[in-house]
Amino acid sequence: MNSYRAKTTPQFATQAAWNTILGAAPDGPVLEGRHTADVVIIGAGFAGLSAARRLRQLDASARIVVLDALPIAEGTAGRNSGFMIDLPHDLASDDYAGTGDDRAMIALNRAAIRFARSAVAEYQIDPAYADPVGKVNGAAGAAGEAHNRSYGAHLAQLGEASEMLDRQSMQELTGSSYYASGLYTPGTLILQPAGYIRGLAMGLRRDGVEIFERSAVTGFERQGTDWAVTTGQGTVTAPKIILGTNGHLESFGIAKGRLIQLFLFASMTPELDKDQLRRLGGAPRWGVTPSDPVGTTMRRIDSAQGGNRIITRTCASVRPGMQAGGGDVARAAKAQRGKFDARFPQLAGLGMAHEWAGHLCLTRNGVAVTGEIDSGVFSACVQNGLGTARGTLTGIAAAEQAAGEHSDITKHFASEAKPRSLPPEPFATWGANAYLRWKERRAGAE
Repeated sequence: MNSYRAKTTPQFATQAAWNTILGAAPDGPVLEGRHTADVVIIGAGFAGLSAARRLRQLDASARIVVLDALPIAEGTAGRNSGFMIDLPHDLASDDYAGTGDDRAMIALNRAAIRFARSAVAEYQIDPAYADPVGKVNGAAGAAGEAHNRSYGAHLAQLGEASEMLDRQSMQELTGSSYYASGLYTPGTLILQPAGYIRGLAMGLRRDGVEIFERSAVTGFERQGTDWAVTTGQGTVTAPKIILGTNGHLESFGIAKGRLIQLFLFASMTPELDKDQLRRLGGAPRWGVTPSDPVGTTMRRIDSAQGGNRIITRTCASVRPGMQAGGGDVARAAKAQRGKFDARFPQLAGLGMAHEWAGHLCLTRNGVAVTGEIDSGVFSACVQNGLGTARGTLTGIAAAEQAAGEHSDITKHFASEAKPRSLPPEPFATWGANAYLRWKERRAGAE
């Protein structure tokens, strides 16, 4: 094709809480007028900024322009739970065990973690924003414990370390008597996602990468051997484009009818005072993912990450229009208050300071859309709910492909199948949401 037009651009009705709790950041520039570059990257999240850094590593002289529709870290990158997980984490399974070559995927995930940790060191990002503390799969009942035993056995077959935690250990960690047990794995890097993304953008700017915020791309079209990328107030012309837009890939008419536009929801407490912290107990930082992939994720953070707070994430909805409504957020917030009170009765009734939605993108067969999709146009999209690690990997892969480089990362994405077609609407959305509600009910206490 010679021309692509965006039918919609990223927008959210709620603030990105991870970004808000860090305080206001200086406004970045808006694209105005005409510019040229060697590569234009659309999207300044995990994929887009990772692509920019990898391009800078491959060619320090390359002129790189990054465009984002929102302020840095106000989009999906500032709305996830911040778990950069090294081990198999198949959200479509009962216990996260993968169905493919898990050892190869572990190696790739660990490459993403090394990339992130080296960025923290290189750009002097606050190390509290990328904590190599590991995570726990929490189990509330017999079904959850069975999932954890199954997953632990799978990890043992792979030669990967894990440790079962009993009820007392879980209470000492979280301050909650809710969990019957947990499965600890040491390799997860837990992020303050907005802090990491802000730091990555600041470091790239110091390295000469031009990053424009509040500059939604309305389209791009072929002009001779180059592509002209247009925003509301400016244009960038370059021979190569990298799309780090995740689900908004479909906004440009690419992979249409093949992408599942999913929203997850979360809430965050106000900063806890001394009395609340005393009643809570537990460690100052921890992350608990549910033993059932459709269960409830909990995190506690400390003052170094934006204040002593607890984050609850649960509920999911498919929204093909790529926007979650107020009713979606309200439904999820009600469920989250119940989940929070059940886990922390000593803080029951505490109002939440922030409630928000985050946009994910999945495919039916769990593949990314990463590779050259038109001459000089490369996609780094579709992370299947694993945005921190998989987004980093897709960004690296797209950058290497654009530069003509080959690695195990590019090989992995080049070998993936194409995303499978979805059923026709409205059946695709009705069916997906009915399935999610069933999975949520089946997850029960988890």
